[in-house]
Amino acid sequence: MSNKNTSEIKFLVELDENRVPEKLMWSAKDGGVELEEAKAIMLSVWDSKAKESMRIDLWTKDMPVDEMKIFFHQTLVAMSETFKRATDDEKMADTMKDFCDYFAEKLDLKK
Repeated sequence: MSNKNTSEIKFLVELDENRVPEKLMWSAKDGGVELEEAKAIMLSVWDSKAKESMRIDLWTKDMPVDEMKIFFHQTLVAMSETFKRATDDEKMADTMKDFCDYFAEKLDLKK
């Protein structure tokens, strides 16, 4: 790498004897995060050569299903916001948000 500034994000995955995640930890020193525990991680990486997404989806075996549903909803909402910022396509971002509302309603996440 050149002399440019860099930033590092690390994930530590503790596995059981069957290679199932028992503990997830992450660090992002620039963000003030050092070995914080997480119950789930969803990471997407764009491969521009192959023109496809590569994904890592991990969750611990003690991640509650009700929390997983909330995690998915919040991730979908964040994706719609990121989509708007990245593409400036307000119409599709609004459509995505409508789906997020539908998703939350069907899972009874909205109080």
